[in-house]
Amino acid sequence: MTAPLNTPRTPRLTAPDLGLAEREQAYSPSSCIGGDYRPFLQQYQQRSEAARALPHQEHAYGGLPRQRLDLFLPSDTPPGSRAPALLLFIHGGYWQELSKHSACFAAPACLAAGHAFAAVGYTLAPEATLEQIVQECRTALIWLHQHAERLGYDPARIVVAGSSAGAHLAAMCSLRGWPHGAGLPAAAVLVSGVYELAPLVGTSINTALGLTLDSASQVSPLHHSLAGFAPTVLAWGDIETDEFKRQSRAFRQALQAQGLPEVPTLEVPARNHFDVVLDLCEPGTLLGDATLALLASV
Repeated sequence: MTAPLNTPRTPRLTAPDLGLAEREQAYSPSSCIGGDYRPFLQQYQQRSEAARALPHQEHAYGGLPRQRLDLFLPSDTPPGSRAPALLLFIHGGYWQELSKHSACFAAPACLAAGHAFAAVGYTLAPEATLEQIVQECRTALIWLHQHAERLGYDPARIVVAGSSAGAHLAAMCSLRGWPHGAGLPAAAVLVSGVYELAPLVGTSINTALGLTLDSASQVSPLHHSLAGFAPTVLAWGDIETDEFKRQSRAFRQALQAQGLPEVPTLEVPARNHFDVVLDLCEPGTLLGDATLALLASV
């Protein structure tokens, strides 16, 4: 499935006037933790491997190798109860690393709360452009919606979540007005996201992405109408760069300006850009409790 992205509004740069070296550091989330983020990626992998030992299904939502998703379903749905909600999780990695295989870590806690869980894979840059990656994630969302009743969850109760680049992709999926996406998703959980991509142009992050200011605007949620945006939880760790925090706060302000009545916003103490998402669906944590409350509300 291919379709044009929403037409962006006139670009409005909200970022402060930072030089290239400043932007390089500001958009390097590992700069807050000493530079080595590999231990956190190992946690993703180890916890996801444990999760993938649970019964689950793998489905192709498209014909390319990475256009696949892992689906976990609750073992029991009490008779007479409504079908479970689905948490669709999109991994980060600056659109150029990681995969669905390291994105299943929240599945056990999600299942324990009675909800379904899906980890979505997508083609990485530079093999795919960022516009193509957005289209793949939207296609996965539509596929999950179309097959919901057959697979065993409620098509009206799909919540999309993502971390870092995955939060950007989840936000692009949550815009209203893209083809076939009316009313999808029902809600969103956006963790440590980037919602305006112009500051990445010129940095090493952009080497694989090849963004220009114009193409960055096309895929920046802050450059699109947020009217009718799904109910949203925004979160980030307190051990993050000022720019990552500013991006989330700017997105919250933009959502509120469009009339979204309440936007729960969490700065999670003692968490950084990489480990804050490990709290997703974990009861007793700020992010976990907010996610579970959102799933229960849709």
